[in-house]
Amino acid sequence: MVTNREHMPFFYLLLFIALFSCNSNAHLPPATVVINREADNTNPYSNIAAIPLPEGFARVYADSSSFITWLRKLPLKRNKTVYTFNGSPKANQTAQFAVLDVSVGNKDLQQCADAVIRLRAEYLYAQKRFSEIDFTDNNDKHYRVPADANRNVFNQYLEKVFSYCGTASLDKQLQAVTDFKSIAAGDVLVKGGSPGHAMQVMDIAENKDGKKIYLLAQSYMPAQDIHVVVNPANSKLNPWYEVNTDPVIETPEW
Repeated sequence: MVTNREHMPFFYLLLFIALFSCNSNAHLPPATVVINREADNTNPYSNIAAIPLPEGFARVYADSSSFITWLRKLPLKRNKTVYTFNGSPKANQTAQFAVLDVSVGNKDLQQCADAVIRLRAEYLYAQKRFSEIDFTDNNDKHYRVPADANRNVFNQYLEKVFSYCGTASLDKQLQAVTDFKSIAAGDVLVKGGSPGHAMQVMDIAENKDGKKIYLLAQSYMPAQDIHVVVNPANSKLNPWYEVNTDPVIETPEW
């Protein structure tokens, strides 16, 4: 069982969730744009913490300097369209509940594992905890950010990490959480390899009976805006997911 999560670089939950690859939209014709036909494509929520909860649930307590609190404060774009790195709309526009106002860059680099890496690295950078920004590739080579790196240097560092690290290396670097019921915001759902996928647990809430729910966010291929995903299996909880004993978690694209 994992304790004292804030002192570890990452934590993850390894689940049997593989259906489609992070690098494939094979279920969609390449030239087809599938649009979420809502009357309004405007997101009314300013940040993760503003996403409403189902009745009877409350967000779990988090220290003001914690990764959880930082994730909750991440701003959301007013428009719910997901754009790829080159400025074109993603083919599938039905997977997202809201879009994070976080840079995707202008190269096809920030995909699923890279989005997880960016969020953790951005938090540590904001905290000036430079020595903790450390990622490894498949050969266990470490990529560390220079001490007191300015924004330009930090962005260059992230591009290098995105180029050499992925789901397989992230899977190796993270520490497994053995009990799914202990899931916490900041954890990662990851299936390492090719195909592989990684998703960030953005928030956690609980009711008086101890039932937990959580939010998930992802990037995908090609590199695209990080977005909070909908829950295609439970419209009553959407976009929240229930913590249960099911061996498979059904998400919009995986």
